[in-house]
Amino acid sequence: MMLRLPAVLDPNQLDTVRQLLADAKFVDGKLSAGQAAQRVKHNQELDKGTKQMDLLNNLVMGALVQHPVYRAGALPLRVASPYYARYKPSMAYGAHLDDPIMGNNGELYRSDIAITVFLNEPDQYDGGELVIRTAFGDNTVKFAAGDGVMYPASSLHHVNNVTRGERLVAVTWVQSLVRDPARRELLYDLHLAREKLLKVSPDAEETAQVNAAYMNLIRMWGDM
Repeated sequence: MMLRLPAVLDPNQLDTVRQLLADAKFVDGKLSAGQAAQRVKHNQELDKGTKQMDLLNNLVMGALVQHPVYRAGALPLRVASPYYARYKPSMAYGAHLDDPIMGNNGELYRSDIAITVFLNEPDQYDGGELVIRTAFGDNTVKFAAGDGVMYPASSLHHVNNVTRGERLVAVTWVQSLVRDPARRELLYDLHLAREKLLKVSPDAEETAQVNAAYMNLIRMWGDM
């Protein structure tokens, strides 16, 4: 399941994020890549030791974790601090799978879901599309600044070569309460039906039945 996360960041938040990134130190993105990904990763990432990191994380992650589509679609158990990536002309990220287990210093998590939040407008750069392979073909993603996309981290994906301008994104990963992506998709569909029923007929018997089914499926499938 691939979901668009509209307006994760508002224009004022985006301005602040871009100002913080403009004066920050970036390093070779290969430094954070696994052995396989290093061969195809050609970008820059914000130095983890930079003074702007805490401010950026508080702003970006604070907005993301409150987003209703994120909360319903991801059913998050753990979420990683994001990477802030920059792509200049001739930079790209070839086809790869994300590492299944991430983290360090004993704080490991399973990467069930990948999230990209776009930090500048699509007309500010040519190329740079995120391409996600699915059972129904490739999905090409290049959303407006502030929007995000969420998809299974097990999906083969790549970032097309940037030919003009600069692509700025924040990227993070989630360990979900529900490991299986097909079950997460069913739960998200059920959540949408449940939310509609709670609005239009909160006292109906079928509303109570759908609500109970949703909660009990999470109880049945939840992995903690």
